[in-house]
Amino acid sequence: MSSELTVREEQARGFVNIYISGEVDIYTSQSLKDKLYAIVDSNDSDLKIDCRDLHYIDSTGLGIFVGILKKVRQNNKKIFLSNIKDNIKKLFLITGLDKLFIIE
Repeated sequence: MSSELTVREEQARGFVNIYISGEVDIYTSQSLKDKLYAIVDSNDSDLKIDCRDLHYIDSTGLGIFVGILKKVRQNNKKIFLSNIKDNIKKLFLITGLDKLFIIE
């Protein structure tokens, strides 16, 4: 059974800060997708996604991140990922996604 997933949003000057905690897997990815798409649709700002409390992500979760990246880029905006744990950062490196996202 997967861990509970929470997504919290805070407005900031020129950015939307998004805090993701828990695990993103086949069971929680649809919830993440719905929440992130709603945030993107209701804001015209760059996104800063804080992954400090994101403990696990699988391929479905990576797919959600890529989908959000495409949607944000269509609006000429950027996504910044911060505080990524080493195990998750390794997935971004292996898949080449580190070249698409701005990782702080």
